[in-house]
Amino acid sequence: MNIERKELLVTSFALFSLFFGAGNLLLPPLLGYNAGENWLWVTLGFMITAVLIPIIGILAHAKLQGTMYDFGKKVSPWFSSIYCIIVYIISVAIPSPRTASATHEIAIHPAFGTDPLLTSAIYFALVLVFVLNRSKILNLIGKFLTPFIVIMLLAVIGIGLSSSSFSTGESTFGSPVVSGILEGYQTFDAIGAVVVGAVIIISLNFKNMKVSQFESKRKLIRQSGFIAGTGLFVIYAGLIAVGAYYGSQIEVNAELSTDMQRANLLRGISIAALGNFGNTVLSILISLACFTTAVGIVAGTADYFRGLFNKSNTAYILTAVIACMAGIGVGQMNFHDIIVIAYPVLLFIYPITIMLILLNVLPERMATPVVFRAVVIVTFIFSIPDVIGFVSPSDGLKSITDFIPLAKHSLGWVLPALLAFVITTLVQPKSKVA
Repeated sequence: MNIERKELLVTSFALFSLFFGAGNLLLPPLLGYNAGENWLWVTLGFMITAVLIPIIGILAHAKLQGTMYDFGKKVSPWFSSIYCIIVYIISVAIPSPRTASATHEIAIHPAFGTDPLLTSAIYFALVLVFVLNRSKILNLIGKFLTPFIVIMLLAVIGIGLSSSSFSTGESTFGSPVVSGILEGYQTFDAIGAVVVGAVIIISLNFKNMKVSQFESKRKLIRQSGFIAGTGLFVIYAGLIAVGAYYGSQIEVNAELSTDMQRANLLRGISIAALGNFGNTVLSILISLACFTTAVGIVAGTADYFRGLFNKSNTAYILTAVIACMAGIGVGQMNFHDIIVIAYPVLLFIYPITIMLILLNVLPERMATPVVFRAVVIVTFIFSIPDVIGFVSPSDGLKSITDFIPLAKHSLGWVLPALLAFVITTLVQPKSKVA
């Protein structure tokens, strides 16, 4: 029993840490600061896409116990293969390099004034070392790195809230819940769920469990998912609250870029809560949180391509090296530029990912291949106006989106996808009988 409890804690900590990266730390405080008096509503929206959907994704992994390919195979094999490749390319091209960029801008450059290329090169060299020591990932992250991250986060949040005046400013958001939902996209946690969930499954060792391997995996993954989700909820809510209540006492220069506003606000909160030591704490916190996420992304990508080539270790190593080289290249960009590039990509891939996650946790009789195909096709079609509207808005497009519910909030796919699910679920039994 002690072994099982220890395994559960290590897995839960590792899962939390693989989720919790650059955006997860930098986004919530400024979100709370801008939400002001409406920070609770923003928190609600943020939790939907940054906690609820990702943890459902982990539950789907517990049910499937395969790779990301299994998430989309009911649509069709070719769709699932293309989807996996797109997601992994996005992962190593955006969120993984973003962790290096955040580490450089907040932790390394202010202290040492080094070039971003040097930071990225050293950073991803260390990532590669961890990824190549594949069997030790869970223990290294779960036993040592994550507890330290959690302790420092709780210290910043607890001291920050206890010493705040509990006064908030006016909200700058017209629709706080929707703003929270869309900001949750930027955490990449839903995509992270399908990527790092597979990392957890492959990394687990079940030799000491007394029940069948499948059942022990499902139980352990479910429980660790709930624990990690609870941790994410507490940390996110705490950071948003600190930004809302304590941020009013800290000068946030509106003329600065958004990424510098995020960094300065978080730095100001850390220093105000922990004194001069707060700057050091923030630097270490950013570095560790970003690093563990990059390790999870690169390991997950390497795992997938290893599977494509008959479990070839050469494919695993080559993929890891390429992913780290891509990280070095893109990681030299600043954090804000990477977010700007990421947004239209997320508007395209996030809705499909969310629907695949939700469909995969449903009972088989409700989520048949026909339902999968209908929902994914409709989601894809109604996501296109959101992407085009962000990249190249026009009056003609606006006249179309005006007729789509929630389209003005970049959520025009939600109701059509739900309608497609309901119709195909109701019609399908009749077609089977016929």
